[in-house]
Amino acid sequence: MDIHNKRFETLSVTHGEHESTTSDVAEDVVVPIHLTSTYAVGGLNPDADLESLNPDAGEYLYSRLSNPTRNALEHRLAAMEGGEYGMAFASGTAAIVSTVMATVQPGDHVVAFDDLYGGTKTMLSRLFEERLGVDVTLVDARDPDAVADAVRPETELLWMETPTNPLMRLCDIAALADVAHDAGALLGVDNTFVSPYFQQPLALGADVVVHSTTKYLNGHSDSVGGAVVTDDETLAGEIRFLQQVGMGNMLSPFDAYMVLRGTKTLPLRMERHQENALAVADYLESHDLVTAVHYPGLESHPQHDLAKRQMSGYGGVLSFELDAELAGVEQFLGALREFPLAVSLGGVESLVEHPATMTHSPLTQAARDELGITDSLVRMSVGVEHIADLLADLERGFDALESAQEKTAATSD
Repeated sequence: MDIHNKRFETLSVTHGEHESTTSDVAEDVVVPIHLTSTYAVGGLNPDADLESLNPDAGEYLYSRLSNPTRNALEHRLAAMEGGEYGMAFASGTAAIVSTVMATVQPGDHVVAFDDLYGGTKTMLSRLFEERLGVDVTLVDARDPDAVADAVRPETELLWMETPTNPLMRLCDIAALADVAHDAGALLGVDNTFVSPYFQQPLALGADVVVHSTTKYLNGHSDSVGGAVVTDDETLAGEIRFLQQVGMGNMLSPFDAYMVLRGTKTLPLRMERHQENALAVADYLESHDLVTAVHYPGLESHPQHDLAKRQMSGYGGVLSFELDAELAGVEQFLGALREFPLAVSLGGVESLVEHPATMTHSPLTQAARDELGITDSLVRMSVGVEHIADLLADLERGFDALESAQEKTAATSD
Protein backbone atom coordinates (compact mmCIF):
# COMPACT_ATOMS: atom_id res chain seq x y z
CA MET A 1 0.00 0.00 0.00
CA ASP A 2 1.27 3.46 -0.90
CA ILE A 3 1.04 5.31 2.41
CA HIS A 4 1.84 8.58 0.67
CA ASN A 5 -1.69 8.57 -0.74
CA LYS A 6 -3.14 8.41 2.76
CA ARG A 7 -3.83 11.36 5.04
CA PHE A 8 -2.58 11.39 8.62
CA GLU A 9 -6.02 10.80 10.12
CA THR A 10 -6.42 7.63 8.06
CA LEU A 11 -2.93 6.31 8.85
CA SER A 12 -3.49 6.85 12.58
CA VAL A 13 -6.66 4.72 12.52
CA THR A 14 -5.96 1.83 10.16
CA HIS A 15 -2.35 1.58 9.02
CA GLY A 16 -0.61 -1.63 10.05
CA GLU A 17 -3.72 -3.49 11.18
CA HIS A 18 -5.76 -4.74 8.24
CA GLU A 19 -3.96 -4.09 5.01
CA SER A 20 -4.67 -7.41 3.28
CA THR A 21 -7.68 -7.38 0.99
CA THR A 22 -7.08 -10.71 -0.78
CA SER A 23 -7.84 -13.21 1.96
CA ASP A 24 -11.12 -15.10 1.92
CA VAL A 25 -10.81 -15.62 5.67
CA ALA A 26 -12.48 -13.17 8.02
CA GLU A 27 -9.90 -10.80 9.47
CA ASP A 28 -9.75 -8.87 12.73
CA VAL A 29 -10.55 -5.19 12.29
CA VAL A 30 -8.32 -4.59 15.33
CA VAL A 31 -5.04 -6.47 15.57
CA PRO A 32 -5.16 -9.07 18.39
CA ILE A 33 -2.86 -8.99 21.39
CA HIS A 34 -0.32 -11.70 20.58
CA LEU A 35 0.88 -12.72 24.03
CA THR A 36 2.91 -15.74 22.95
CA SER A 37 6.58 -15.67 23.79
CA THR A 38 7.63 -18.07 21.02
CA TYR A 39 6.43 -19.47 17.68
CA ALA A 40 6.45 -22.96 16.16
CA VAL A 41 8.44 -23.19 12.93
CA GLY A 42 7.76 -25.48 10.00
CA GLY A 43 11.13 -27.20 10.00
CA LEU A 44 14.88 -26.74 10.06
CA ASN A 45 16.40 -24.02 7.91
CA PRO A 46 20.20 -24.16 8.17
CA ASP A 47 20.60 -20.99 6.08
CA ALA A 48 18.28 -18.83 8.16
CA ASP A 49 19.54 -16.05 10.43
CA LEU A 50 17.71 -13.71 12.78
CA GLU A 51 18.13 -10.67 10.56
CA SER A 52 16.58 -12.48 7.58
CA LEU A 53 13.26 -13.09 9.35
CA ASN A 54 10.47 -11.07 7.74
CA PRO A 55 7.58 -10.40 10.16
CA ASP A 56 5.56 -8.85 7.34
CA ALA A 57 5.56 -12.29 5.71
CA GLY A 58 4.53 -14.00 8.95
CA GLU A 59 8.07 -15.15 9.83
CA TYR A 60 8.29 -15.09 13.62
CA LEU A 61 10.61 -16.96 15.96
CA TYR A 62 10.61 -15.28 19.39
CA SER A 63 8.68 -12.26 20.65
CA ARG A 64 11.76 -10.37 21.78
CA LEU A 65 12.77 -10.30 18.12
CA SER A 66 9.35 -9.51 16.68
CA ASN A 67 5.69 -9.84 17.57
CA PRO A 68 2.64 -9.32 15.32
CA THR A 69 1.06 -6.71 17.60
CA ARG A 70 4.28 -4.75 17.98
CA ASN A 71 5.01 -5.11 14.28
CA ALA A 72 1.65 -3.49 13.43
CA LEU A 73 2.39 -0.60 15.79
CA GLU A 74 5.89 -0.07 14.41
CA HIS A 75 4.51 0.22 10.89
CA ARG A 76 1.86 2.69 12.03
CA LEU A 77 4.26 4.90 13.97
CA ALA A 78 6.66 5.04 11.04
CA ALA A 79 3.84 6.00 8.69
CA MET A 80 2.55 8.69 11.04
CA GLU A 81 6.01 10.26 11.24
CA GLY A 82 6.48 9.98 7.49
CA GLY A 83 9.39 7.57 7.98
CA GLU A 84 10.37 4.16 6.67
CA TYR A 85 11.46 2.27 9.81
CA GLY A 86 9.84 2.18 13.25
CA MET A 87 10.95 0.48 16.46
CA ALA A 88 8.90 0.35 19.68
CA PHE A 89 10.60 0.22 23.09
CA ALA A 90 9.61 -0.35 26.69
CA SER A 91 10.00 3.36 27.52
CA GLY A 92 10.86 6.69 25.95
CA THR A 93 14.16 6.66 27.80
CA ALA A 94 15.00 3.26 26.33
CA ALA A 95 14.28 4.66 22.87
CA ILE A 96 16.62 7.59 23.46
CA VAL A 97 19.41 5.47 24.96
CA SER A 98 19.26 3.02 22.05
CA THR A 99 19.29 5.80 19.46
CA VAL A 100 22.26 7.60 21.00
CA MET A 101 24.09 4.33 21.56
CA ALA A 102 23.56 3.37 17.91
CA THR A 103 25.05 6.68 16.82
CA VAL A 104 28.10 7.31 18.99
CA GLN A 105 31.04 5.45 20.50
CA PRO A 106 33.72 6.34 23.07
CA GLY A 107 35.59 9.47 22.03
CA ASP A 108 32.69 10.91 20.04
CA HIS A 109 30.93 14.17 20.79
CA VAL A 110 27.24 15.07 21.16
CA VAL A 111 25.74 18.56 21.08
CA ALA A 112 22.42 18.74 22.95
CA PHE A 113 19.81 21.35 23.84
CA ASP A 114 20.49 22.70 27.32
CA ASP A 115 16.76 22.70 28.10
CA LEU A 116 16.26 18.95 27.64
CA TYR A 117 14.06 16.94 29.99
CA GLY A 118 15.98 16.43 33.22
CA GLY A 119 16.02 12.65 32.89
CA THR A 120 17.55 12.86 29.42
CA LYS A 121 20.25 15.24 30.64
CA THR A 122 21.05 12.95 33.54
CA MET A 123 21.24 9.98 31.16
CA LEU A 124 23.61 11.83 28.82
CA SER A 125 25.81 12.83 31.76
CA ARG A 126 25.90 9.72 33.94
CA LEU A 127 25.73 7.06 31.24
CA PHE A 128 27.36 8.49 28.14
CA GLU A 129 29.88 10.93 29.63
CA GLU A 130 30.87 9.21 32.88
CA ARG A 131 30.66 5.55 31.81
CA LEU A 132 30.96 5.39 28.03
CA GLY A 133 33.45 8.18 27.36
CA VAL A 134 31.23 10.26 25.09
CA ASP A 135 31.65 14.03 25.45
CA VAL A 136 28.43 16.05 25.65
CA THR A 137 28.08 19.81 25.16
CA LEU A 138 24.86 21.51 26.24
CA VAL A 139 23.96 24.65 24.33
CA ASP A 140 21.06 27.05 23.93
CA ALA A 141 19.79 25.58 20.66
CA ARG A 142 17.36 28.41 20.07
CA ASP A 143 20.33 29.94 18.25
CA PRO A 144 21.52 27.74 15.36
CA ASP A 145 24.83 29.63 15.29
CA ALA A 146 25.47 28.62 18.92
CA VAL A 147 24.95 25.00 17.94
CA ALA A 148 27.26 25.36 14.96
CA ASP A 149 29.93 26.91 17.19
CA ALA A 150 29.71 23.91 19.55
CA VAL A 151 30.27 21.36 16.78
CA ARG A 152 33.70 19.68 16.65
CA PRO A 153 35.35 17.32 14.17
CA GLU A 154 34.38 14.41 16.44
CA THR A 155 30.71 15.49 16.70
CA GLU A 156 28.46 12.64 15.57
CA LEU A 157 25.05 13.68 16.88
CA LEU A 158 22.93 16.74 17.61
CA TRP A 159 20.20 15.86 20.11
CA MET A 160 17.19 18.15 20.40
CA GLU A 161 13.73 18.51 21.89
CA THR A 162 11.31 21.01 20.42
CA PRO A 163 9.33 22.26 22.23
CA THR A 164 11.43 21.65 25.32
CA ASN A 165 10.37 20.50 28.74
CA PRO A 166 9.34 22.56 30.68
CA LEU A 167 10.06 26.01 29.23
CA MET A 168 8.57 25.34 25.78
CA ARG A 169 11.61 26.61 23.91
CA LEU A 170 11.99 25.74 20.24
CA CYS A 171 14.86 24.98 17.92
CA ASP A 172 14.81 25.43 14.16
CA ILE A 173 14.82 21.83 12.94
CA ALA A 174 15.63 22.65 9.31
CA ALA A 175 18.49 24.96 10.27
CA LEU A 176 19.97 22.42 12.69
CA ALA A 177 19.67 19.66 10.09
CA ASP A 178 21.91 21.79 7.87
CA VAL A 179 24.37 22.28 10.76
CA ALA A 180 24.46 18.54 11.47
CA HIS A 181 24.83 17.43 7.88
CA ASP A 182 27.51 20.03 7.09
CA ALA A 183 29.50 18.46 9.94
CA GLY A 184 28.81 14.88 8.87
CA ALA A 185 26.66 14.34 11.96
CA LEU A 186 23.09 13.19 12.52
CA LEU A 187 20.19 15.20 13.93
CA GLY A 188 17.88 13.50 16.41
CA VAL A 189 14.66 15.13 17.61
CA ASP A 190 12.45 14.17 20.54
CA ASN A 191 8.98 14.93 19.15
CA THR A 192 7.00 13.86 22.21
CA PHE A 193 5.56 17.24 23.19
CA VAL A 194 3.46 17.89 20.08
CA SER A 195 3.25 14.43 18.45
CA PRO A 196 3.54 13.71 14.71
CA TYR A 197 0.09 15.22 14.24
CA PHE A 198 1.48 18.74 14.76
CA GLN A 199 5.15 18.29 13.78
CA GLN A 200 7.14 15.91 11.57
CA PRO A 201 10.88 16.46 12.04
CA LEU A 202 11.95 13.98 9.33
CA ALA A 203 10.26 16.16 6.71
CA LEU A 204 12.29 19.10 8.02
CA GLY A 205 15.62 17.30 7.67
CA ALA A 206 16.02 15.37 10.93
CA ASP A 207 17.58 11.90 10.65
CA VAL A 208 15.80 10.20 13.53
CA VAL A 209 12.78 10.97 15.71
CA VAL A 210 11.92 9.57 19.12
CA HIS A 211 8.77 9.57 21.23
CA SER A 212 7.66 8.63 24.65
CA THR A 213 4.55 6.75 23.52
CA THR A 214 3.46 7.07 27.15
CA LYS A 215 2.35 10.60 26.33
CA TYR A 216 0.16 11.74 23.42
CA LEU A 217 0.51 8.67 21.20
CA ASN A 218 -1.11 6.44 23.82
CA GLY A 219 -3.04 9.33 25.30
CA HIS A 220 -4.70 7.68 28.29
CA SER A 221 -1.97 7.46 30.96
CA ASP A 222 -2.19 3.68 31.13
CA SER A 223 0.85 2.50 29.16
CA VAL A 224 4.59 3.21 29.27
CA GLY A 225 6.58 2.96 26.06
CA GLY A 226 8.86 4.61 23.53
CA ALA A 227 9.42 4.70 19.79
CA VAL A 228 12.09 5.53 17.21
CA VAL A 229 11.42 6.36 13.56
CA THR A 230 14.02 6.94 10.84
CA ASP A 231 14.51 6.78 7.08
CA ASP A 232 18.15 5.72 7.48
CA GLU A 233 18.34 1.97 6.82
CA THR A 234 21.78 1.56 8.42
CA LEU A 235 20.80 3.48 11.54
CA ALA A 236 17.54 1.54 11.75
CA GLY A 237 19.50 -1.70 11.64
CA GLU A 238 21.73 -0.61 14.51
CA ILE A 239 18.78 0.54 16.61
CA ARG A 240 16.84 -2.63 15.89
CA PHE A 241 19.87 -4.72 16.93
CA LEU A 242 19.91 -2.91 20.28
CA GLN A 243 16.16 -3.32 20.65
CA GLN A 244 16.10 -7.03 19.88
CA VAL A 245 19.50 -8.35 20.94
CA GLY A 246 21.95 -5.81 22.33
CA MET A 247 19.62 -4.56 25.06
CA GLY A 248 16.48 -6.64 24.50
CA ASN A 249 14.33 -3.64 25.39
CA MET A 250 11.14 -3.93 23.35
CA LEU A 251 7.55 -2.87 23.92
CA SER A 252 5.28 -5.60 25.27
CA PRO A 253 2.41 -6.89 23.10
CA PHE A 254 -0.20 -5.53 25.49
CA ASP A 255 1.35 -2.06 25.53
CA ALA A 256 1.69 -2.17 21.74
CA TYR A 257 -2.04 -2.86 21.56
CA MET A 258 -2.76 0.05 23.91
CA VAL A 259 -0.75 2.48 21.79
CA LEU A 260 -2.40 1.20 18.59
CA ARG A 261 -5.72 1.90 20.27
CA GLY A 262 -4.57 5.34 21.35
CA THR A 263 -3.36 6.50 17.97
CA LYS A 264 -6.84 6.03 16.51
CA THR A 265 -8.05 9.13 18.35
CA LEU A 266 -4.79 11.12 18.26
CA PRO A 267 -5.96 13.72 15.69
CA LEU A 268 -9.19 14.32 17.59
CA ARG A 269 -7.44 14.56 20.93
CA MET A 270 -4.67 16.86 19.71
CA GLU A 271 -7.16 19.37 18.36
CA ARG A 272 -8.97 19.49 21.72
CA HIS A 273 -5.71 19.60 23.71
CA GLN A 274 -4.61 22.59 21.68
CA GLU A 275 -7.97 24.36 21.90
CA ASN A 276 -8.02 24.03 25.70
CA ALA A 277 -4.34 24.87 26.15
CA LEU A 278 -4.67 28.08 24.18
CA ALA A 279 -7.67 29.11 26.27
CA VAL A 280 -5.77 28.35 29.48
CA ALA A 281 -2.70 30.21 28.22
CA ASP A 282 -4.80 33.28 27.36
CA TYR A 283 -6.41 33.18 30.79
CA LEU A 284 -3.09 32.86 32.59
CA GLU A 285 -1.46 35.61 30.54
CA SER A 286 -4.11 38.06 31.69
CA HIS A 287 -3.92 37.12 35.39
CA ASP A 288 -2.28 39.51 37.87
CA LEU A 289 -0.64 36.66 39.78
CA VAL A 290 1.14 35.28 36.69
CA THR A 291 4.39 36.89 35.60
CA ALA A 292 5.06 34.83 32.45
CA VAL A 293 3.39 32.18 30.29
CA HIS A 294 5.41 29.81 28.07
CA TYR A 295 3.30 28.47 25.21
CA PRO A 296 4.33 28.65 21.53
CA GLY A 297 0.72 29.22 20.47
CA LEU A 298 0.74 32.68 22.07
CA GLU A 299 1.81 35.59 19.92
CA SER A 300 3.84 36.77 22.91
CA HIS A 301 6.04 33.67 22.73
CA PRO A 302 9.42 34.86 21.41
CA GLN A 303 9.52 32.00 18.88
CA HIS A 304 5.90 32.10 17.79
CA ASP A 305 6.87 32.72 14.15
CA LEU A 306 9.14 29.66 14.16
CA ALA A 307 6.35 27.62 15.72
CA LYS A 308 3.99 28.64 12.91
CA ARG A 309 6.63 27.76 10.34
CA GLN A 310 7.60 24.24 11.48
CA MET A 311 4.50 23.12 13.38
CA SER A 312 0.88 22.85 12.30
CA GLY A 313 -0.28 23.21 15.92
CA TYR A 314 1.04 23.89 19.39
CA GLY A 315 0.06 20.97 21.58
CA GLY A 316 -1.43 20.85 25.06
CA VAL A 317 1.54 21.57 27.33
CA LEU A 318 2.40 24.96 28.76
CA SER A 319 4.28 26.39 31.72
CA PHE A 320 3.94 29.61 33.65
CA GLU A 321 5.50 31.61 36.46
CA LEU A 322 3.46 32.47 39.53
CA ASP A 323 4.06 35.69 41.41
CA ALA A 324 4.72 33.68 44.55
CA GLU A 325 7.35 31.94 46.63
CA LEU A 326 7.45 28.16 47.00
CA ALA A 327 4.93 28.21 49.87
CA GLY A 328 2.46 30.14 47.73
CA VAL A 329 2.95 27.77 44.82
CA GLU A 330 2.16 24.91 47.17
CA GLN A 331 -1.09 26.61 48.20
CA PHE A 332 -2.05 27.14 44.56
CA LEU A 333 -1.33 23.54 43.56
CA GLY A 334 -3.00 22.11 46.63
CA ALA A 335 -6.29 23.83 45.85
CA LEU A 336 -6.61 22.40 42.34
CA ARG A 337 -9.04 19.53 41.76
CA GLU A 338 -9.18 19.12 37.97
CA PHE A 339 -5.38 19.26 37.67
CA PRO A 340 -3.95 16.42 39.81
CA LEU A 341 -0.33 16.93 40.88
CA ALA A 342 1.56 14.34 38.86
CA VAL A 343 4.47 13.94 36.46
CA SER A 344 3.96 12.93 32.82
CA LEU A 345 1.70 14.55 30.25
CA GLY A 346 -0.31 13.93 27.11
CA GLY A 347 -3.22 12.01 28.60
CA VAL A 348 -6.84 12.99 28.14
CA GLU A 349 -6.90 14.18 31.74
CA SER A 350 -5.26 17.44 32.80
CA LEU A 351 -2.19 17.26 35.04
CA VAL A 352 0.01 19.80 36.78
CA GLU A 353 3.57 19.43 38.05
CA HIS A 354 6.29 21.47 39.71
CA PRO A 355 9.49 21.04 37.68
CA ALA A 356 11.95 22.24 40.34
CA THR A 357 10.89 19.57 42.84
CA MET A 358 9.64 16.89 40.46
CA THR A 359 10.81 16.31 36.86
CA HIS A 360 13.96 18.44 37.16
CA SER A 361 14.88 17.70 40.75
CA PRO A 362 17.89 15.55 39.62
CA LEU A 363 19.54 18.76 38.37
CA THR A 364 21.57 20.86 40.76
CA GLN A 365 20.19 24.16 42.01
CA ALA A 366 22.81 25.96 39.94
CA ALA A 367 21.76 24.08 36.80
CA ARG A 368 18.10 24.89 37.40
CA ASP A 369 18.93 28.54 38.02
CA GLU A 370 20.91 28.72 34.79
CA LEU A 371 18.00 27.29 32.80
CA GLY A 372 15.39 29.47 34.47
CA ILE A 373 13.60 26.63 36.26
CA THR A 374 12.54 28.57 39.34
CA ASP A 375 10.49 27.57 42.36
CA SER A 376 7.62 29.64 40.92
CA LEU A 377 7.51 27.70 37.62
CA VAL A 378 4.52 25.41 37.07
CA ARG A 379 3.95 23.06 34.10
CA MET A 380 0.51 22.01 32.94
CA SER A 381 -0.62 19.28 30.60
CA VAL A 382 -4.03 20.52 29.54
CA GLY A 383 -6.49 17.71 28.90
CA VAL A 384 -9.72 17.41 26.93
CA GLU A 385 -12.19 18.24 29.71
CA HIS A 386 -14.66 21.11 29.33
CA ILE A 387 -12.70 24.32 29.34
CA ALA A 388 -15.12 26.05 31.72
CA ASP A 389 -14.36 23.46 34.40
CA LEU A 390 -10.61 23.83 33.90
CA LEU A 391 -10.74 27.62 34.17
CA ALA A 392 -12.94 27.41 37.25
CA ASP A 393 -10.38 25.11 38.83
CA LEU A 394 -7.61 27.58 38.13
CA GLU A 395 -9.72 30.29 39.77
CA ARG A 396 -9.89 28.04 42.84
CA GLY A 397 -6.12 27.83 42.87
CA PHE A 398 -5.65 31.56 42.55
CA ASP A 399 -8.20 32.21 45.30
CA ALA A 400 -6.18 29.96 47.60
CA LEU A 401 -2.95 31.73 46.66
CA GLU A 402 -4.45 35.19 47.23
CA SER A 403 -5.84 34.08 50.60
CA ALA A 404 -2.44 32.75 51.67
CA GLN A 405 -0.69 35.95 50.59
CA GLU A 406 -3.21 38.08 52.47
CA LYS A 407 -2.65 36.05 55.64
CA THR A 408 1.11 36.40 55.26
CA ALA A 409 0.81 40.14 54.79
CA ALA A 410 -1.47 40.49 57.83
CA THR A 411 0.95 38.48 59.96
CA SER A 412 3.91 40.60 58.90
CA ASP A 413 2.00 43.79 59.78
